[in-house]
Parts: sequence; C-alpha cells; structure tokens
Amino acid sequence: MASHKQVSVFILSSCVLLGLCMVSQSQASSSDGAVNKVKASSQTYDSGDKVNLLLYYEALCPFCANFIVNQLVKIFQTDLISIVNLRLVPWGNTVIAANNSWLCQHGPDECLLNTVDACAINVWPNLGTHFKFIQCIEHLHLENRHTRWQSCFGTLSLSPTPIRNCISSGLGIRVRFLHAKLLWPS
Repeated sequence: MASHKQVSVFILSSCVLLGLCMVSQSQASSSDGAVNKVKASSQTYDSGDKVNLLLYYEALCPFCANFIVNQLVKIFQTDLISIVNLRLVPWGNTVIAANNSWLCQHGPDECLLNTVDACAINVWPNLGTHFKFIQCIEHLHLENRHTRWQSCFGTLSLSPTPIRNCISSGLGIRVRFLHAKLLWPS
C-alpha cells in the first residue's frame, strides 16, 4: 500500500509533468502537417490566477533530489513559474524526539541540510535565489558530494554569512519547526 508521501509525490510529479506536456503540445504540428511556431505569451498573471504548489522534500532523499534537479527546474526553464506559486518546504520523514532533537530518515547530514535549506528560504525570500541554492545542493547530492554543499555559495556568488548566522542564532531551528507545523498542524 502506498504511503501518503508517495501518493503526494506522485500527484505532484504528475501535475508538473502534465503542465510541461501542455507547454510542449503548444508547439505541436498543425492538422496539415506544418509545424506551428508558437511565440511565448507575454500575458501576465496575477496571484489569483496562479496554481499553488507546495513541495515537501528531504534534503538527502535521492528521489526528491532527482525531482528538484531534473524535473522541477523545468518550470523555471519554460517560464511555467509565471503561473505557479511555488513554496519549498524542507521537511520530510523526520521524527521529533522527546528532547526536541530531530531524527532524519537519511541521517544527521540530512537534518543539517534541511536546516540550511530552511535558512536559505528564510534569508533569501526571492524564489529564484533560494531555488538555485537548493538545486545546487541537491545536484551535489546526486553526485554523492553533498558534504561540499558550501561550494554552492561560490558557484552562485552568494554570501555564506546569512546562512551561517541563521544556523548559529537558532533561527534555522525555529524555521524548521514552522515547517513541521505545516506538515503536522496539530
């Protein structure tokens, strides 16, 4: 029997892929066999027209990393993001112990990287900025190099100071608890 998480990931993946297929179909051939050249729409959308997409993920989950790096990135590449309100939530299969410590499915490195991602979302509220940072970390994970996550600062010309301050001040922990409440409101 599929877990709630597996069903959610399947539904999310299906929705994103359906959207990408719809974009691809707009460039399909016409009925007489000639290829239609479809110019990208300059139409703008207000937030009332956007689809809300909330992605819960785990920093060291190979399936999440693959989805973020190879699939979700396409909503930026195709400008589908113009009609999507994307919110990333780095909180997955984590247990909060009695002493308020966390036990992450993929170990302590995942707990750290979930906090790093939560801090990135908090200190860089611009979706494009924090998505690129998270995508960089997930890309390193797919290459079995997640311990080199700090290289993403240089790769993206971002200062590490806001993330370090977020982690050392305890803000990252507070943000992670807010993410936990999104998943488990009670």
